[in-house]
Amino acid sequence: MNLSQRLTELRITLPAPGMPAGSYVPARHHGNLLHLSGHIPRREGKVVTGRVGQDMDLETARELARGLALELVASAALAAGGVDRLAGVVKLVVFVRSASGFDQQPAVANGASDQLVELFGEAGRHARSAIGVSELPLGAAVEVEGIFELEGGR
Repeated sequence: MNLSQRLTELRITLPAPGMPAGSYVPARHHGNLLHLSGHIPRREGKVVTGRVGQDMDLETARELARGLALELVASAALAAGGVDRLAGVVKLVVFVRSASGFDQQPAVANGASDQLVELFGEAGRHARSAIGVSELPLGAAVEVEGIFELEGGR
């Protein structure tokens, strides 16, 4: 089963990929790898802000990360020339804007990781870093970046 079939089976419609908010590109090919810039959560066009463990709970942050995984797939599909060019996920980096003492960054990151495994199966299992930070761009609560493997190279 290819990824577009899996998305249909799960009744998932990918969101429209966001546009860069600075002097960078959303994705960069290197061999058969596609490196994606960080994505931050938005609702109704506004960045979802706050500190996890203070302004929002773990479950809300995990759901934001899950949604960002879908945004990464949408951006990767656009850069790769189609969703079925995506062979799997190599690595994720998840940044969590954390309140003092909040140490559940891996649990937040599981939202993105679990979503990607649900979509790609074993090819969605990836290396990962989950990092707590004091600030993120525009006050975002979570940021996720990733590296995807492409079918057939560049």
